[in-house]
Amino acid sequence: MSEHDIKELVVISGKGGVGKTSIVASFAALANNAVFADCDVDAADLHLILQPSIQHREDFRGGFRARILPEKCTSCGLCADLCRYDAIVNGEPSENNPQCTFSIEDLSCEGCGVCAHFCPEDAIIMDQPVNGEWYISDTRYGTMVHARLGIAEENSGKLVSLVRREARRLAEEQKRQLIIVDGAPGIGCPVIASLTGSSVVLVVTEPTVSGIHDMQRVGKLTSHFKIPTLVCINKWDVNPELSESIYAVAETEHMTIIGKIRYDDAFTKAQVDGISVIEYIDNSVSKDIRHLWDEVKSRL
Repeated sequence: MSEHDIKELVVISGKGGVGKTSIVASFAALANNAVFADCDVDAADLHLILQPSIQHREDFRGGFRARILPEKCTSCGLCADLCRYDAIVNGEPSENNPQCTFSIEDLSCEGCGVCAHFCPEDAIIMDQPVNGEWYISDTRYGTMVHARLGIAEENSGKLVSLVRREARRLAEEQKRQLIIVDGAPGIGCPVIASLTGSSVVLVVTEPTVSGIHDMQRVGKLTSHFKIPTLVCINKWDVNPELSESIYAVAETEHMTIIGKIRYDDAFTKAQVDGISVIEYIDNSVSKDIRHLWDEVKSRL
């Protein structure tokens, strides 16, 4: 099987809390021959439902951070003058060298390397610190690739790209036909890294003013990348009037609505039990999800 035979479905939402991950977990229960990827690396939660057993773990190093070598520093102050991010501060002398009074605030350093490049004493080096971890795990439905970005760390887009790349490698290796991606909410860097090059995007929205606004933003993003975009209205019966207005908005943004899921507290109860809605109950809402899955499959 070549990589061109593998389809990639990315499920995203313009905002958090609309049920995206719950729907992805149900898709995992319904899919056959799939690999799963959780690309919401800033706040991953798919693992809470799929309960993965980690088989492989690696550090993620996505950026650089400056570090002063006290034994070489003469405290000339050039680095502090050049730093645009005010990451280099003058303070107490170093224990290793009383002449060195400068230090770097890690949270402010952007890793641009200007200080290291212009330091006349070569007293600054660029380290590549650990920004997070990524994992390959077994779940009850197949292989899952997921990750965790460290607190206040950046380069989430790079970590998302790594997760997707590993998921595709495993899909080829295991001869899987489908990759299901749980993308991040919003329209930022991790979302762009989640959806570029995918086969189909499913946007999960809800009948609220903010839900519709954020769906429009996502639609402009997927339109820019020319990716076929489908829409699911979750909790549509909470506000039927706004749900109807979503159809007009979707048409304007060249998106196709393929399903509606009614409100049901089974979503919450299933999450508490650590299983998908499809596993938890067989009722009207699970039928809505099954219908949605059939519609998605027909378009892959």
